[in-house]
Amino acid sequence: MKKEATLKMNERSTIGMKKDLPLKIVLFIFFTLLCALILIPFYAIAVASFKPGEELIRYGLNLKFDLSVMSLNNYAYLFTGDHSYFIWFFNSLLLTVVQVALTLIVSATVAYGFSAYEFKGKNFLFICVLLIMMVPFEILLLPLYTLIFNLKLMNTYSAIVLPGIASAATIFFFRQYLSGIPKEIIAAGRVDGASEYGIYLRLILPIMKPSFAAMAILNGMNSWNNFLWPFMVLSDERKYTLPIGLKTLLTPYGNNYDLLIVGSFFSIIPIFLLFVAFQRYFIDGMTAGAVKG
Repeated sequence: MKKEATLKMNERSTIGMKKDLPLKIVLFIFFTLLCALILIPFYAIAVASFKPGEELIRYGLNLKFDLSVMSLNNYAYLFTGDHSYFIWFFNSLLLTVVQVALTLIVSATVAYGFSAYEFKGKNFLFICVLLIMMVPFEILLLPLYTLIFNLKLMNTYSAIVLPGIASAATIFFFRQYLSGIPKEIIAAGRVDGASEYGIYLRLILPIMKPSFAAMAILNGMNSWNNFLWPFMVLSDERKYTLPIGLKTLLTPYGNNYDLLIVGSFFSIIPIFLLFVAFQRYFIDGMTAGAVKG
């Protein structure tokens, strides 16, 4: 009887796999084409980074792989030329690391307060966080600029970092993630005599690794690519971030496409390394953060 039941189950699973096979093939083809479509811009800029600036002016970005005009001259100029590219690169790297670290720490702490404690005005304050998420940053530019000017923080990195360390979107994500963690963990920590800080640091933060990885990638991308706000508050060329520095290569008096294209391609590397470092946690963090509280 057991053998017959096993054979029937195997037959059913085989039939089910055959029925799902066309759908799997369609999905495989779809995602393969989608992946190729996403990689096309990266391929175009990678090929263009080996071509002289005149080719970019004449033909623009294209997919043509022409060995007759390709060389390593742009890369040689990037590493040995007289320019400020790596100063801008280091400025962006420093700001991204500091801003992501502070944003994760502050936002996770605020989210833990919303999730673990009951206090007067909690729901109202959380609604305020949701409302802030709906306000475009462009609306906040003028009052934020006035505030930074009055605090005498213009042309400083503090003016870039401070406005974003309590990110509404990051707070919301962490709060949703923490809502899926059993409250018994906190209760058990209190029974064992752990302080509130000890519970947060020793019990909660280790569980939040996937969410930290997901938010590190998203906030890292936003900080690395941020152009408008740093452009408004920075005036010293030595303090420029990479997006601003690359923008200065295009002027009415001449365009340095050789450095622009290879510098743009080189700027992808940090974000790529960031994703590779945290991608094992990224999907877990994003799916867990989608749980409703």
